[in-house]
Amino acid sequence: MIQQYPITLAPRTRGFHIITDEVFKQVPYLPEAGLFHLFIKHTSAAITINEAADPDVLVDFDSFLNKIVPEHQPFLLHTIEGPDDMPAHVKSALIGSSVTIPITNNRLNLGTWQGIYLCEFRNRGGSRKLIATIYQ
Repeated sequence: MIQQYPITLAPRTRGFHIITDEVFKQVPYLPEAGLFHLFIKHTSAAITINEAADPDVLVDFDSFLNKIVPEHQPFLLHTIEGPDDMPAHVKSALIGSSVTIPITNNRLNLGTWQGIYLCEFRNRGGSRKLIATIYQ
């Protein structure tokens, strides 16, 4: 059986944000076992799984990506929506638009230190829409 749930995240500031609990609260049911697939419906934000215990990791991710994909590059053509837009698309492509997590005992089977990140690459990205698909 396959079930889908839309998820809406409140607007966030630019940067990396742990959204594990917020996602889980918007999914009413997890089976005993299965797969949980999460997809973000945007091209200037991303989702990934990484360290959720030390908040410095979130800051370091943002600093690192801003260094390798800087704004205000003279060769960029897609700039009508601002200097953060095209770099946001590149960062989104590097990080990715989906994650898949095993479900075990009605819970997301994440590692001890793992959490789901929203990677917000726009200065004013707005609310973000995701779709959760559960494969049972």
